[in-house]
Amino acid sequence: MSEAPAAPRPVSADPVHLAELDLLVVPPRARTGWKVLPARVAALCAVELQKLRHDRTELYTRAIQPALWLLIFGETFTRIRAIPTGGIPYLDYLAPGIIAQSAMFIAIFYGIMIIWERDAGILTKLLVTPTPRSALITGKAFAAGVKALIQAIVVVLIAAVLGVAMTWNPLRLLGVAGAVVLGSAFFSCLSMTIAGIVLTRDRLMGIGQAITMPLFFGSNALYPVSVMPGWLQAISKVNPLSYQVDALRGLLLGTPSHLLSDFAVLLVAAALGITSASSLLARLAR
Repeated sequence: MSEAPAAPRPVSADPVHLAELDLLVVPPRARTGWKVLPARVAALCAVELQKLRHDRTELYTRAIQPALWLLIFGETFTRIRAIPTGGIPYLDYLAPGIIAQSAMFIAIFYGIMIIWERDAGILTKLLVTPTPRSALITGKAFAAGVKALIQAIVVVLIAAVLGVAMTWNPLRLLGVAGAVVLGSAFFSCLSMTIAGIVLTRDRLMGIGQAITMPLFFGSNALYPVSVMPGWLQAISKVNPLSYQVDALRGLLLGTPSHLLSDFAVLLVAAALGITSASSLLARLAR
């Protein structure tokens, strides 16, 4: 005689298994309140950084220009000793300025990416989600900051190989990371604000190229503010890059600086940049 079929095994009453079954039937509770904005900013930032996994060429090619600034410009003017730097070698004085410059050059063309997303239809899909526009802009801004931070690490390593006397204090390096991210957030938002005004990649590329060098030379990245003519000193005082360089010099080299006011200016500039870029995002998506 054939054996009777075995009775089905009872479902385990293990709380872990029950919790897994519940997740299959009931979706996890959505974040509410103050948790929504940080979570969506972090998610958008992570999406932006995922692009680096597929193509790291940009990081390698962008390391060439700061290396040339340090190797050629820095070494040459260190020998000439034509620029007063307060008793420190010119190469040491220049290194924080090149860190800020390389970060700005990454961020200032970030608007081209958002125009490309508009043309590809990605931006429209993002805008119909419940994610606030400020979260979209903030996520992109801080993704630009993380990219610039990777670039800054490369510049710091090159400077260390060239013998620049920098601090390796973890707290000071954390401050350096904060200054790089905040400065890059502002310049990326400036780029996205311009993108919301000009609406095309060609116009944005032209304006970006027109303002990057004046921002760089109108700061204290290459020379002290005291040696500038009066009109250039006035420009330097309203240039966020000057405050970023001042913070980086004070943290990396221990030179006299105004860290509280430097970070205050960078925070305010980043907040204003996020606000202006967010207000023009809908115009860009039309």
